[in-house]
Amino acid sequence: MKSLALALLLAGCAGYSGSGLVPGRSTAAEVEAVMGPAAAKRPGPDGETVLWFPRMPYGDGTYAARVGADGRLVAIEQRLTGENIARIERGRTTADQVLDLVGPPYRVDQFARMEREIWTYKMQVFPFPKALFVQLSPDRVVREVYYMDDPEIPRLGAGHRTSFRR
Repeated sequence: MKSLALALLLAGCAGYSGSGLVPGRSTAAEVEAVMGPAAAKRPGPDGETVLWFPRMPYGDGTYAARVGADGRLVAIEQRLTGENIARIERGRTTADQVLDLVGPPYRVDQFARMEREIWTYKMQVFPFPKALFVQLSPDRVVREVYYMDDPEIPRLGAGHRTSFRR
């Protein structure tokens, strides 16, 4: 029983980033067999479908597997990056554009009195985990973007928090 559990664990970890999949040859079904079920599927350019594989809260990223109209893998890309975060603009970027840039959030919170929906993304960044918070207004436009040390993780030592935020 222990060996079966270990084998399943190792198999699950092995395909986290889609290693072993070949663009132009691997199919969408093979992508999901290796990486697990997609958390979301969104239309992409030129008839592509983008399969989303977030590895949050503290995995190694959010992967977008682009599948062409022919059902074959075009590319696997890490999308939760500083470059893509920098492309999210207050007052201009829409919720759909955020989803297309960095994928589905780890958590969605509603703040009715503020008339805001806040999407949280968690990232493993050395040396401390980071958090991205994207605030959306009712018209589905980004109003605020915050990228910072994760406030839910304790920091020890001079200048750092010493307890969990609750």
